[in-house]
Amino acid sequence: MSEELLIRHCSPTLAGLKTANLFNCGYKTEEELKEYLHLINIKLSDKGVRVMPLKYSDNKALIYLFRPEKLEEDLADEEALKLLKDAGYEAECCLGYGGQGTQCAGKYCPGLGKCLAHLMDRLRTSQSFPHEIGLFLGYPPEDVKGFLDKDNKKCKCVGAWKVFGDEEKAKKKFAQYKKCNSVYSRLYAEGRPVEKLTVSVK
Repeated sequence: MSEELLIRHCSPTLAGLKTANLFNCGYKTEEELKEYLHLINIKLSDKGVRVMPLKYSDNKALIYLFRPEKLEEDLADEEALKLLKDAGYEAECCLGYGGQGTQCAGKYCPGLGKCLAHLMDRLRTSQSFPHEIGLFLGYPPEDVKGFLDKDNKKCKCVGAWKVFGDEEKAKKKFAQYKKCNSVYSRLYAEGRPVEKLTVSVK
């Protein structure tokens, strides 16, 4: 795995435009990959970005780069909560609470780790791909719901995801992501390292 893969697949998240990105990469050994991801986490942690493997299979790993604080916000959405619970996630996973009915205030809600652990389990054990993963990538809940409902006749357009809700807003985001990918690829090719291309979002 290389930083070039992070730039190619994760520029919108590195730029603070998106909650998360996901991509596959090959590896020689799990230990080598884990060590590399550990080093990336050291470089990017003060920018509010984390990276982790979600699944290993046939010398390929599914890599998830995300902004935990933004993910907490996304998963606290009422419609997102319903979709997660319908998919079998426990209430304390996805309610954004730290226990005793008090909302999490610091970094990061313990429930976030439980949500990610449940997603990893679903990726390993589900007969079909767990499409609620769109919620973990910052897709609008109404679009994730439309996809889960298999209501493709109502799909308005396709970009980074299938859009069933606000088409204009989604198209603006798709254009933003495309421009970001282009700019980041150029800057990286010119020698800008990934940590310098990662924006700290307050």
